[in-house]
Amino acid sequence: MKLKILLVDDEINILKNLQAVVPWEELNAEIVGLAKNGEVALELAREHRPHLILCDIRMPVMDGIAFLGALREFDSDAEVMMMTGYQDFSYVRSVIRYEVRDYVLKPIDYEELTRTIGRLAAGIRERNAERQTIQQEWRQMYRLAYEKALYDLLVDIGDGTAGPFLKLSVLSEENLAFAMLLIDIGDYSKRDIRWDERERKLWNFAVRNIVQEHFADLEVPHAVLQVRGGEWCVLVERVPPESFDRNECASWAENLRRKIGLYLKLDTRMALHPVPVPLDRLAKTYKHLQRSLHLSSGAEGSVIVPEFRRVGGEETQRLWDRIEEMVTGLKRCDRRRTEAALRELNESFRRLPDGSFERIGPILHYVCLHLLREMRAMDVIGRDEEAEYWSQIDCSPGIRETLAIINRLIDRSIDSVMKKKTGDVLMLAAKDYIERNLSSDLSIDLLADYLGISGSYFSLLFKQHFGETFVEYVTRQRMEMAKSLLALSDKT
Repeated sequence: MKLKILLVDDEINILKNLQAVVPWEELNAEIVGLAKNGEVALELAREHRPHLILCDIRMPVMDGIAFLGALREFDSDAEVMMMTGYQDFSYVRSVIRYEVRDYVLKPIDYEELTRTIGRLAAGIRERNAERQTIQQEWRQMYRLAYEKALYDLLVDIGDGTAGPFLKLSVLSEENLAFAMLLIDIGDYSKRDIRWDERERKLWNFAVRNIVQEHFADLEVPHAVLQVRGGEWCVLVERVPPESFDRNECASWAENLRRKIGLYLKLDTRMALHPVPVPLDRLAKTYKHLQRSLHLSSGAEGSVIVPEFRRVGGEETQRLWDRIEEMVTGLKRCDRRRTEAALRELNESFRRLPDGSFERIGPILHYVCLHLLREMRAMDVIGRDEEAEYWSQIDCSPGIRETLAIINRLIDRSIDSVMKKKTGDVLMLAAKDYIERNLSSDLSIDLLADYLGISGSYFSLLFKQHFGETFVEYVTRQRMEMAKSLLALSDKT
């Protein structure tokens, strides 16, 4: 960090000596201005915002004390060293309130001055580094809160308090909107059964990295949210009335799909909604894209842009509503809501004749896929159990048999979710967040804030649940990820 220096004195010889004698290059500093009175110095201070000012007290037009008073009205950070003759030393007391860092007596001892400037420069750099660290932590905490609020709105599990987190300036629920891109690894559930824990983390980590880098290179404001294993939602911000260019959004998505295929040899399915989506419609749009991906026969190997309209009339829409109600109840650990939605879903399907399975079959398959992925995300089903359920689903000949599987899945999910203790649920959320952000800066305070608990309580729960400290766990996960990348990629 190169420091900016402003020199202020009405004696031209002193200004020349300060320029020539003090080893500014060695101190990694540059002189940005010379002033012969406080009035000129104020103009230079406003223009250059110097880190350190060497200023005489007695000057014509505006003396050093008046200059300091005016300076502190717009700059409280600049360090100031006063230069004064012995006879003016009594003036030093009057500048204490302006936070003068040090003073030097005339005639100037330039060796002593150089040592003093070196000491002040070190302090300036140290405080600047601390300030940058604090600012970075605040940006991280804000970004964390922002993405958490978006995630809650997206999956419809928030409590309506997301508004204050969404942007610090003029952005609000009335004028913030998004283009939405949903990315899903093709046939993820069956891939996930084959992958061991290390492979699962690696593939999710690798896809997320490519998605983040892709949109960072585009230099558009965005948020990348991993909604569950193998599925990411990208929200590209816009402030209406600025609109989205449909072809531009489609190009972003298509180029991203090709990158993932080229670098990871993974097929992905993508659904795009380029029309601006306000905050209150994020959840509905996300669910619509999700259904479109799983029910569209042309979703493989392309980016689909589904029309946002009801398909199949009121009867089909009621089925979708019951399905979403059931999954939402399960996520919220609401047994009554989940069971009520399941009963209504069963009644709706039972009224359909067996001959309609060709039309209803894809919807039932989507429900099974939806439930199994949610159960894996909530850690209420093991790999072997999931494989057994898939075997049953693949062999199911009709509506009633598939419904029986769905009922068993819901019963299994409700029992497992209700048995989990609060601490277990918190640590499951912590583990999920760590996995999704392993390459970012992580800290106890960030995770505790994300979970809404104190740092000390988080540390206690974490050690009890995982048998090691937070730092030990994160370090071990990063080392395992590094080993995987060395083994499975061309990274050095």
